Amino acid sequence: MGNNNKMLNKKYLIPVAIVAVVVAAIMWITSNPPTSKRGPKKSAANVTVETQTIKPQAYQIEVSSFGVVKPRTQSSLVAQASGQILTISQNFREGGFFKQGEVLVQLDDRDYQAEVKVAQAGLLQAQQSLLEEQARVEQALIDWKRLGNGREPNDLVLRKPQLAAAQAAMLSSQAQLDKALLALERTQVVAPFDGRILQKNVDIGRVVTSNSELATIYATDYVEIRLPIHNRDLALVELPEQGKSAVAPVEFESDLVGRQLWQGQLDRTEGAIDDSSQQLYVVAQIDDPFSYQQGKQTPLKIGQYLTAKIQGKTLQSSIVIPSSAIYQGSYVYRVRDGVLLRTDVNILWQNGTDAVISSGLSPQDELVLTSLGQVSSGTPVAIAGEAKPKRQRTADAPAGERGPRGNGDKPRSKPENAPKKEATL
Repeated sequence: MGNNNKMLNKKYLIPVAIVAVVVAAIMWITSNPPTSKRGPKKSAANVTVETQTIKPQAYQIEVSSFGVVKPRTQSSLVAQASGQILTISQNFREGGFFKQGEVLVQLDDRDYQAEVKVAQAGLLQAQQSLLEEQARVEQALIDWKRLGNGREPNDLVLRKPQLAAAQAAMLSSQAQLDKALLALERTQVVAPFDGRILQKNVDIGRVVTSNSELATIYATDYVEIRLPIHNRDLALVELPEQGKSAVAPVEFESDLVGRQLWQGQLDRTEGAIDDSSQQLYVVAQIDDPFSYQQGKQTPLKIGQYLTAKIQGKTLQSSIVIPSSAIYQGSYVYRVRDGVLLRTDVNILWQNGTDAVISSGLSPQDELVLTSLGQVSSGTPVAIAGEAKPKRQRTADAPAGERGPRGNGDKPRSKPENAPKKEATL
C-alpha cells in the first residue's frame, strides 16, 4: 500500500511541476519585455531626372530603305551580219565607256560590197528598161493618131501593162540595192546609246554569224534602285503616281569606299505589291551615276548595295521625342507634381533617334529623358535644375524631433552634420 501511494503522488506531481515552470517563464517574459534600438526613419529616395517639355513642332519625315544599283537599260549587243571581226574600238572592253553611234566592232565587208555592186547593176538595167518602155508608149500613141482613128486608144495599144512591169522591175532593183547597202552598213556594229561594256564575248579574228551576242552593255545616263517601303510608311511619302508632279528626293549612302553620298529622286512605283514581302516597291533614279567628283563621291557600280533615306511629308504640330525615351516600344515616363508616371504611347513613325507620337502625350507634359532602371510609377522625383522644396517638420513636434513614437521610445534628435542621401539616376 505504501509503495502504491508513492507512485500515485509522483504521477500527479510531475505534470503539476511542468505547468508551474511554464507559467513562471511566461510571467517573467511578460514582466521583462526585450528592448531594441530604433534607428532614424529612412526618408524616401529622391530621384533626380532630366526632362523635356513637350512642344508641338513641324517635322520632316525620312523613310529608310535599301536597294541594289541596276542599269536603266541593259541589253545584248548582237551582230546583224556574218563575217570575221577585223577591228574593234578601244572602248570595246569590259568597263569601257562608249558614246551613241560609236563603231564598236567592224566585220569583214568585202562580200557585202560586192552585193551592193550587183544590186547597183541590176538597178541600172531596170532603169534602162523603163526608159525604153516609156519610149515605146510614146511611139504607140503617135502611131495611133497617125492612123486617123477617132477613138481613144486602149491600154494595150499604149503598152501600159509593159510600162507597169518595167516600173515594178526598177522598184525591185532599187529595193535590192537598199537591202545590200543595209547589209553592208550592218558590218559596222554601232553603239545604240551612251553606255558601258558589262561583259565582252568576242575579239579580233573571231568569225561571227548573224544574231551572235558580242557583248552585254548598259546605259549610263542614270541608274535605278528598287526600294521597298513598309506599309505603315506609305502614307508618309509622296509617291510618284500618275498625275502627281511632286518628286520626293532620296539620299543614298554607301561605305564601299569610305562614306559616299549620292542624290536621287523617286521615279515611279511598281504596278503590283511584291508577292513574297507584301510590300510596295518604288523605283528611284540617280542621274550621271558614273561621274567622279574629287573628295565627294566615286562612280557607282552595278550591283552595289545602297541605303536610302526618302524624304517624306512634313508633319505639322507633331509631337516628337527622342527614341531613347521610349521603353519596350510602348511607354514613356513623365513627371507631374513631382511624381513619376508611366504613360503608354502610340508611335506614328520612328527611326534611330526620333519618334513621332500619335497619342499618349500632350503639350507641356514633362517627358523624362533620364534612363531609368527598376523605378515604379508613383516614385517621387526631382527635376534636374529645379529648386528642391524644404522638408516641413511634423506638426506639433518640437525642434530636433521627428514626431511621436510608440512603444515607449524617446524621440531622437538628428545629428547636425549628418549627410543627406540623394539617389540620382
